[in-house]
Amino acid sequence: MAMVNVNSEVTDQFYRYKMPKIIAKVEGKGNGIKTVIVNMVDVAKALSRPPTYPTKYFGCELGAQTQFDLKNDRFIVNGSHDANKLQGLLDNFIKRFVLCDECSNPETILSASQKNQTIKARCIACGHQSMVDMRHKLTTFILKNPPDVDPATITPSKGSKSKKGGRKGKKGEDCNGDDGDNDRASPEVNTQEQMANQRASGGVIDAPPEIVVDLDDDWGGEDVSDEAVAKRMQELTDAAKTMAMSEELEKTENERMNFFYSFVKEKIKSKSLAGADQEVLVEAERLEVKDKAALVLVELLMDQKVLTQIKQHRKLLLRFCHNNQKAQKYLLGGMEQLIGNEFKASLLPKVPHIFKELYDNDILEEEVLIDWNKKVSKKYVSKAVAQEIHDKATPFIKWLQEAEEEESDDDDDEVEVAFSTTGKVGAQTVTPEKTASPALNNGTATANGDEDEDDIDIDAI
Repeated sequence: MAMVNVNSEVTDQFYRYKMPKIIAKVEGKGNGIKTVIVNMVDVAKALSRPPTYPTKYFGCELGAQTQFDLKNDRFIVNGSHDANKLQGLLDNFIKRFVLCDECSNPETILSASQKNQTIKARCIACGHQSMVDMRHKLTTFILKNPPDVDPATITPSKGSKSKKGGRKGKKGEDCNGDDGDNDRASPEVNTQEQMANQRASGGVIDAPPEIVVDLDDDWGGEDVSDEAVAKRMQELTDAAKTMAMSEELEKTENERMNFFYSFVKEKIKSKSLAGADQEVLVEAERLEVKDKAALVLVELLMDQKVLTQIKQHRKLLLRFCHNNQKAQKYLLGGMEQLIGNEFKASLLPKVPHIFKELYDNDILEEEVLIDWNKKVSKKYVSKAVAQEIHDKATPFIKWLQEAEEEESDDDDDEVEVAFSTTGKVGAQTVTPEKTASPALNNGTATANGDEDEDDIDIDAI
């Protein structure tokens, strides 16, 4: 399930306040067509608002009646409405009734005063208090259904009875309080309705009912065909998936990393990883582990054939590392683990070539590599092993530093280099009369970076 920033004007992908994107499902036909907002409960939870509020807001903005089936968590807007359109309306709802006027933080609490007919918003982040603009029609509904007594949070008493042997629940009510067509609601709905109104009005049951069961005369009763039953079961399945994915985001970072690990591992097992780089990136962003995801990718995708695997998975690695130095640093940490813990004997001599491959494929930036070289860390491997990796990388790092200095000299037309920087901006050429570098033996490294690693005496570096 896609997650978006609560404040749509904030484009920072690391913004801490996230919510699920609206999932809308159109049901029925003709006069009975309606749009069910499948994940309204999860959206409302992310906004700390009752799910009836944004649903009713949609009705006000679209001029449509709304229906709430609290027992089954179904929130409905009459008519056919596109999910993107509803998402845009939700953004407007958030600006009006969720975000703080002072700091634009969504950590606000609403309180309604029926006596003064006002609604106050208090921000628990900055302490700012402001009055909600009462000109919008939704405020009428909020005053009748204050946040602390929203019908969705009330469990009916088994012994309660509806007033005068039962009242007629209203199938829909517009934001001005005008009634729509009436259908008889179930006793349970009447009970919930009365309790909500009793609490909202100090014990006097005089507020118009807002809770209804999804009844439609055009349906002629509930459809019990195999197709209809299967459809309803699928709705329950989708809702369960939505709930599960929302719960994942409440886990610790380590737990979310484990979820991502399992996701990628399953892709590899099912042989569906190829071409799924965008899907893998979206999952990492959903779990908010995009930077550290590189550790998982190295662990699951790399082994002794790392030089080949870097090229094979270049596109996937670039999804995470391009213009993201944090991810590049975690990638280096993953490489340290791979080289130092898993395949030290075979990969330690190849450290310069591994780093060069990552550099040539634009996965690691020069600045990140030079910065990494400044400090030997024991974060991923022991300090002794980390020092060995740094020592092996020294010739390549030295070349990077020298190339950087030479590149800044505009007067030099010819520069001698040991490693190729093919395909990178500012690449230098090797003058014909000079050798490539004593860093690689046997003259097997060319100016274009073509090399036969089997012929190279890396131990001599």
